[in-house]
Amino acid sequence: MDRNLEMQPAFKTYTNSDGEILLYVGEPDLALLEKLSHGPGDIWHSSFEQGYKNAFLDIVYQTVVFFWYVYDFDGLDECISWRLNPAAFAIRKGVWEQLPGFDADYANRDLQAFDFAYNALRNGGAIPLYVKGLYTAAEISVPHISVKDRYTFYRKNFKMAHSWYMLFRKGIWKPNEWRALYASKRAFAKRGEFPKVGPRPLNEVRGAPTVSYIIPTMLRQEYTLKLLEDLKNQSYLPSQVVVVDATPPETREESLYREQDYPFAVQFHWQATKGSCRARNEAIDRCTGDYIVFGDDDIRIPPDFIEGHLRLLQTYNAGACNGLDIRAENQQQDLDDLTEKLEDMDAHRWYVGAATSYSNANSCVKREYVTALVGNDINYDGGYGEDSDFGLSLTKLGVHVLHNPFSANLHLKPPAGGYRFWGSQAKLMGKKRKKQPWELDHPVRYIRPVPSPTIMYQLFKQFSARQRTEYRYKYFIRYLVKGAKWQLPLRMLKLPYRMLQYNKSVFYAKKLRALGKRTQ
Repeated sequence: MDRNLEMQPAFKTYTNSDGEILLYVGEPDLALLEKLSHGPGDIWHSSFEQGYKNAFLDIVYQTVVFFWYVYDFDGLDECISWRLNPAAFAIRKGVWEQLPGFDADYANRDLQAFDFAYNALRNGGAIPLYVKGLYTAAEISVPHISVKDRYTFYRKNFKMAHSWYMLFRKGIWKPNEWRALYASKRAFAKRGEFPKVGPRPLNEVRGAPTVSYIIPTMLRQEYTLKLLEDLKNQSYLPSQVVVVDATPPETREESLYREQDYPFAVQFHWQATKGSCRARNEAIDRCTGDYIVFGDDDIRIPPDFIEGHLRLLQTYNAGACNGLDIRAENQQQDLDDLTEKLEDMDAHRWYVGAATSYSNANSCVKREYVTALVGNDINYDGGYGEDSDFGLSLTKLGVHVLHNPFSANLHLKPPAGGYRFWGSQAKLMGKKRKKQPWELDHPVRYIRPVPSPTIMYQLFKQFSARQRTEYRYKYFIRYLVKGAKWQLPLRMLKLPYRMLQYNKSVFYAKKLRALGKRTQ
């Protein structure tokens, strides 16, 4: 018998009320499993109470802060987690059949399960969920991963550079690390493309949910008007559109905004404050819809855009989703170009799964969850990172943020206008520089902070000290090795100044962190 077949779990079956077959090992609460099967999850387990929470944290050497699920979340009865107990889990039969199963190349059964669930989450469009109480009788077993299996995991899933980095961090003086790295390099190759789970057939919209659409804009009235025209052509009209415009009085044309031109309630609000986060919060305060759709001012959307968001969230019984954000090649492209780009994506487009990034250019969230977050964190104004902060904050609430391939936008990205106008001042120095919100009471003088202090703020707000340490190591390693080799001596000479810039960014990030999240 094929060894890979021998290593697969010995499943039992359960058929839910919709006739869908679920596979399971161990003794789950079948009544709870029935309920879960009608939600967004594809794989379910209760591993936190079984010794698996935050197991195999060595994954941090590759993912650092660029994957939301390095650490398991605290204080939630249900959340996304790939730390799968191979002796106690359930999975949709259709999902199991689309994925390759457990990999027999690992000696450790736990790492077989981790590898399967990690790839299902990150690459396969499947959603593994920890659910408190689904399994109550499973044994407690703390996973112990060998050095050999650890390097096998890295070799199969990542570029070799990440294995070398792990060796550097684990200790280049350790012979067993060297032996394991070279053994994995000789025995295995990086895994090819992981198969993706296809999306479920979408149900028609149930009931008559109301939708509020938010457009923050600045110096882009002509683009905002195009987006409003697209909203007029929606197959499912928004009930409310809120435009918050920060265009200065001397350059705005107030007569361009006419409420009577639209088949939905539209509010035009002239922003007196500064920043896109403040703009979104001012719009959120005015929203009345069951769902809030967030969009940038420089996008075009097809007629089924809002309907696609609603149908996906209702079909999966989820609270938030992040649509496809397609970059235009120039500002003259239109919805015909978007159609061509989507056709070129072909099968690569069609998966759902858990979002691992978030964009305020194209997202839909139940208003109750936006209210629970109390809006956007204005500490990001003048910088970057507010999108991912919002998405990760939703996830830490226990909201499952889905990737939505059914709602795509064309992002025009014009070279002028928009809220980044203020942020662009951060690159200037001297008298021409305009103070940024994140500078607080400590204006930048001689050392410009790099990377952006708001990105650094997110590292302190959302991630662990270990992740920040790995981020710092990788940041400076990339700085030294990036670019032409002959320039390495020059980069070495500049390294002390780059370290001062990094530390200055940390200084501002800690000041923002001390203030805590602010929404107004």
